[in-house]
Amino acid sequence: MTDFLQVSTTTDSREVGMELIRSAVGAKLAASGQVLGPAGSAFWHLGELGVGEEWQVFLRTTSDRYAELEQHLIEHHPWDNPEVTYTRIEGGSAAYLEWLRRETSP
Repeated sequence: MTDFLQVSTTTDSREVGMELIRSAVGAKLAASGQVLGPAGSAFWHLGELGVGEEWQVFLRTTSDRYAELEQHLIEHHPWDNPEVTYTRIEGGSAAYLEWLRRETSP
């Protein structure tokens, strides 16, 4: 059985986030994506506390495509060590989940 995932990362601009989702969806590594923000953030970077604004990037994919999507995001992200995480989608309409599966099929 295929697992469905919501994958997230952050960027420092809307434009970078849009390019990440455009390239990932274009490659069929994700069925859809959104960029939301800006969001205030606090984080540790090189041993120092930083604060700033980030844009949240969300993509929907299947577990079968996750490894390729993760690699794509890391390779195309301007940061050296970007956050790339996922959460399992535990439910959803059958028609939507079938669409997600179909749109991420190679």
